[in-house]
Amino acid sequence: MSVALDHGYLQSGKYIVNHDIMNCTADGVAGNHLYSGRALGLSEPWDLIQLHPDLRPYWQAINAHYQRIGLRHSTNVIWDLSLKHLGGNIGYYPSVFYFGPNECTYWGDQQWLETVEFINSKNNFMTLAEELGVDVPKTLCFDRVADITAEHMKDIVYPCYLKAAVSVSGVGIYRCADEKEFLDAKLQFEESVPVQIQEEVITETFLNLQYRIVGDDVIRLTASEQILDGFVHQGNRVPASHEPWASVDAMAYWLRDNGMKGIFAFDVAIMQTNKGLRFPAIECNPRFNGASYPTMIAQKMDIPEWSAVTLSTQHRSLDDIDLSGLEFDRRTGEGAIIVNWGTISVGKIVVLLAGSLDYQQALAVELEVRL
Repeated sequence: MSVALDHGYLQSGKYIVNHDIMNCTADGVAGNHLYSGRALGLSEPWDLIQLHPDLRPYWQAINAHYQRIGLRHSTNVIWDLSLKHLGGNIGYYPSVFYFGPNECTYWGDQQWLETVEFINSKNNFMTLAEELGVDVPKTLCFDRVADITAEHMKDIVYPCYLKAAVSVSGVGIYRCADEKEFLDAKLQFEESVPVQIQEEVITETFLNLQYRIVGDDVIRLTASEQILDGFVHQGNRVPASHEPWASVDAMAYWLRDNGMKGIFAFDVAIMQTNKGLRFPAIECNPRFNGASYPTMIAQKMDIPEWSAVTLSTQHRSLDDIDLSGLEFDRRTGEGAIIVNWGTISVGKIVVLLAGSLDYQQALAVELEVRL
């Protein structure tokens, strides 16, 4: 396995970057139609990038911010998220948030699609983990929630989680402290929905292990610690306390061999047992994820220590945010970089905080005052 880290988005080629999430996101997330903007920081000057037209009023401000800090990016913007552009630009390869059926229609890679859709099922993930010897929590998988019988109920150890086999942003995941809560959660699903029952993993630390396929190479991209609100992802921190790549390398190879492209990641828990540390894998995200965008910016800017967090703001324009004295400075390697910028219109932004942990904490406090 190659573990060398290059500092470009990909080692070669030009890309048309369309990181719209609307085909694979949870309903009701404020500003989710604006998330295509967060891919700007990982793009390169020779790429094309598709952005939602509602982001256009913020273009001048984000471009100026990136110029001041020295973050190279594409200025070749298509103000339209139509997927028809994926196959309509000769010489450009697609960079998409999630390679689903709609993306495959315009960039016909059926093997890539089938692998993404297979591993995106938490039930398929558990089956493959067993075949490959990947450590996972104790999990019962069901093709339909209606298949859970009274006999199965006798084997459940509480607390547990009832999860939809396919879910995003924590939707369709229920913690059940007892049988009553389990039965209530079960009623939230239609009878035909595939689900799993999983033991509760007792830990305060979950890792995000990102990989990237470049040609025939499987590259270990970055290990980060997840910042969670319940089981909803809020941000990530680097460096991680542990980097248990060996726990999921076999599955990364399997994905490569079965046609996976681009970036993907595993959620892995850190558990203390009487036999030492255990690193059970929870699921695979066969796509870019929230950690990917600050990760790629940090690598391009040679930032070894950072966190990325979602911050609320009263402002509705990037021009109104005062970053003087706080903006990233390449000489010191410290400061703030705006990652997800278009969501300013709904009162939130994602910011990369570069520097030591103490500096990150002080920077976050000052930013919250200014926001």
